[in-house]
This record gives sequence, C-alpha cells and structure tokens, in this order.
Amino acid sequence: MTVVARPNISAGTSTAETAGRTGKRMSRIRYLVAVTAVGALLAGCGERVGQEPAGRGQAVETGPAAGTPQVDPVALIGSWKVAEVDGGEDVVLRLAADKSNDLLLFGPCAVLMGSWRADASGLFLADVPGHTAAGDGRACRSGAQVTDAWLRRAVAFRVEGDSPVLLDSQGMRVARLLPGARPAPGPNLLPALAEPPEVTDEVRRALAPAAALPGNLVPARRETLLGRWVPADGRTWPWQKEPYVELRDDGEWRGSDGCNGQGGRWVAGPEGAFLATAGPSTLIGCDNVSVGSWLSAAWRAGLDGKTLVLLDAQGKETGRLRRG
Repeated sequence: MTVVARPNISAGTSTAETAGRTGKRMSRIRYLVAVTAVGALLAGCGERVGQEPAGRGQAVETGPAAGTPQVDPVALIGSWKVAEVDGGEDVVLRLAADKSNDLLLFGPCAVLMGSWRADASGLFLADVPGHTAAGDGRACRSGAQVTDAWLRRAVAFRVEGDSPVLLDSQGMRVARLLPGARPAPGPNLLPALAEPPEVTDEVRRALAPAAALPGNLVPARRETLLGRWVPADGRTWPWQKEPYVELRDDGEWRGSDGCNGQGGRWVAGPEGAFLATAGPSTLIGCDNVSVGSWLSAAWRAGLDGKTLVLLDAQGKETGRLRRG
C-alpha cells in the first residue's frame, strides 16, 4: 500500500497561505530533482572518461576488474619495434612461446635474453637475466647499450588495434610495441630466432584464461603476499638451509630450495591472478624443495586461512606456503 503524505492545514490557515507554502515546497522538490539529474549526468561522463585508453600521465588499474572483458596474451607474441620509450631507439623485442629463449631484446650491439609471462587479466611480466656479446665482438659504445630498465617496469598490458601497450604499476604507459620488426641476429644466435614467432593451437591453449580460484580460497592481494614464506608441510631442516621465498615490494623475489639460491620477478592482479618468473639457479644436489618452480608454474594465488596456496592454469596446486 502506498502512503501519500498530505500537508497539515490547520483551521486558521488561509487558502492563499496554503498555496504559497505548497508552491515553495514544489520549487524545492524541482530544485532537488534538477541537482540529482545533473549529478547523474556527471557521474555517467566520469565513467565514460575512465573507460578511454590511458595515455601518458593517466593512471589506470593494473589489470581489468572483475566482470570486465578479458584481454588475449597471444596478441603479445611477435617481433616488435619498441616505441615511445627512452632508450628504446633501434630496439626490437621478440616475444615467443618457446620452451627457452622466449624473450629476446635486440639492441644496436647486443641481445638480451630472458622470459616473459602474461595472462587474460592483463598482467605482464618480463625477466631479462642474461645477454649475448656484440655480433662483431666489440664492446658496446657508450650510450649504445641496450637496456631493459623500461621493460622491468612493465607489469600490465592492453592492446590498441594491432599494437600492444605495456603499462607500469600505476597504469602509466611504458612502451608501445609496433608490428613488422625484423631483428638481425648476428653470428651468435640462430637465424630462426630472428624470424617471426609462430602462434600454434598449443600456444593458444597455453595462454588461455586460467581456471578460477576455488570458492574455499580467498584471493591473495599484493599487500598480503609481501614477505617471507616457507613450505607449509612443517618439516625441519637441521642439516641445511630452510627452503623459503621472499616476495619483495620492488617486484623481485628471492629464495632458496634448501641448497641453491633462487630468484625472479612476480606480479599479482584481480581475482587471485598471480604470475612469476624463475631465473638461473645453481645445481647443488640436496633434499630440496623447488619453491621457484611452485611460483613459476602458478597462475592463481589464494589463502586457505593463513596458508598461501598456489595453483596452475588448470586449478591444480603447485605448492603451499606459510609465513616463515
């Protein structure tokens, strides 16, 4: 039942006074309606502005929020001319999905080698621990060295037409990747590594969206992941170093399998999205726990109480860690 409020008119109130009060009340109502309509219009404009591609100086969220369209990391595969970045002149970035040497950064006189990862939430991660010598054996001239400092700042991506754009943690543009580049491998690399990488059905399956985090796990946020973690099985290591991993605020991680030092880079995103790389390691044999492999195989990270659970693309656990 709808209740309609009626004005309280006393016996001594004249018709003219009543009409005047009613007119004032209606004027206030019309004013509030007008203000509300203007506010809704401005809010709608703000939403449209926030959806436009961010340029230099514009901050956007790292990775799309829940319910927004996903992006395809397959679009990153290719040989790209690096543009709109300091130190990126005459630099070609080749991103492939090979088992090894899947990232090559060709500079004027050297080639950096590393790995990369990306997912459908828009996360991106590159790790460049190694390099090759100049093709003719000469040292790079001052100012001509190829640098990966800009690449290490990239933690997200989006695709504009046929050009991927790499973003930093604030959503600021790091670099634009332009198609059609043809790097020169020189004598120290196989010629095939200068050819455009192939996108196969196997590659598409490998980069397909990861399984959602199970309902019994709470998505791990970046701030909850920071710090030192050890295997959650409660084992003791009286004769060797305890395996551990430390996720640092600068995007690096360091750790040990019990005998060998390990490290790489990591990034976290919405809905428990998690990516990490694992760089070179020594090969001392021991009763170890390959925490680096747990990280580099993970696509999701969730919390089971205080236990950190890492899962692969199919939702299978790669490892469990606790605070240590």
